[in-house]
Amino acid sequence: MRNNVPKSRITAVVARLCRQVNYFLPGDVWQALEKGGKREVSETGRGVLNEILENARIAGQKEIALCQDTGLVEIFLKIGQDVHITGGNLNEAIQAGVAAGYRDGYLRKSIVADPLERKNTGDNTPALIYTEIVDGDRLEITVLPKGGGSENASALVMLAPGAGWPAVKEFVLRTVKEKGINACPPLIVGIGIGGSFSSVPLLAKKALLREVGSAHPIYGQKEKELLADINSTGIGPMGLGGTLSALGVHIEPAPCHIASLPVAVSMQCHSCRRLSEVL
Repeated sequence: MRNNVPKSRITAVVARLCRQVNYFLPGDVWQALEKGGKREVSETGRGVLNEILENARIAGQKEIALCQDTGLVEIFLKIGQDVHITGGNLNEAIQAGVAAGYRDGYLRKSIVADPLERKNTGDNTPALIYTEIVDGDRLEITVLPKGGGSENASALVMLAPGAGWPAVKEFVLRTVKEKGINACPPLIVGIGIGGSFSSVPLLAKKALLREVGSAHPIYGQKEKELLADINSTGIGPMGLGGTLSALGVHIEPAPCHIASLPVAVSMQCHSCRRLSEVL
């Protein structure tokens, strides 16, 4: 059965998601911060984690932004093949929703129209939109605002095909040690392995959408291994030292060419904002 989804409904849902995702810390992230605080050995680190949670409480109660950097909005769509958008264009509906959400939610507008001229667009558009066609008649919309500090800590490498897990692990750890302190830890570290130069960063970004602490069915042990290594770096909460440098490590793999081993790292700050709705 075909599901007719009006353009106006998509705009309204995206606008609401943009507001809510910036006001409310996801439950899994909150729980991970609380659990991490109980294990943190550094007094300074425990104090920082308490301040992070208090900030989240105030933001949620007053419905104000968790962080002044309300990010570049990245939209992940799972579009059922039996979904039909009525009344207009899907992209236009989403961009209008982002603009309305950031305007009505009093959220900072952080997007410039040209990377060199640096003139602000004034409404936090355009958002980045990624689409995936799936079975069924539902439209799933996931909103991920990505702050500049954590985005600037991203990295990509094309490893030799035979380099294997040791080289992947070394690259990830080196990236976290060099850049993680500027990404507002404790971090969620998304890792893409495989695909191509163009697709592996998206794998890493999609890894950030997973619930904190969830284990990949094949790479779960490697995720656990990397998390322990990252937490032994001493970076600590907000880079001030301690044992909780990361809340989770998530790996997303994909098939790749026999001559390539692409690896990408996408770090997310402790304010890991993501929210979904199904229409």
